[in-house]
Amino acid sequence: MDVKYLNPIIAATDSVFETMLSLKPEKGKVSFQEELITDKEANVIIGMTGDIRGSIVYSFSEEMALKVVEAMSGMKMNTLDKFVTSAMGELGNIISGKATVGLSEQDLECDIVPPQIVTGKEINITSEADSVLMVNFNTDLGDFDVSFAIK
Repeated sequence: MDVKYLNPIIAATDSVFETMLSLKPEKGKVSFQEELITDKEANVIIGMTGDIRGSIVYSFSEEMALKVVEAMSGMKMNTLDKFVTSAMGELGNIISGKATVGLSEQDLECDIVPPQIVTGKEINITSEADSVLMVNFNTDLGDFDVSFAIK
């Protein structure tokens, strides 16, 4: 997996969290996996098409997802309901859209597809990619993972 694909996605993640949530994500552990298995309850899957094919998956614990949506909406959130998952989907959409701008600056044409949200624990998300790169980010609201299954 070429790092030139990853840097715009990581930069977009940093930028959107700083702008929308006044949070500075700190990059933590980076790992490679043969398949994407997440232990987080709220997972936003954004498909990518064009020069880059695959998925970006943003994975949040239920607690962090609730805190993020509270920060976004100004309302108290208690459950991982449709409002929360929709807001998390939109957050993933914004980050991924911004990432495609960075990728286009490298002469890569790609589009994103509408987000899919998967909730639950110990989720296995399959893709056509040979491996998955998972980057953990730490914030004042908790930690989250951004996984890249790109072909």
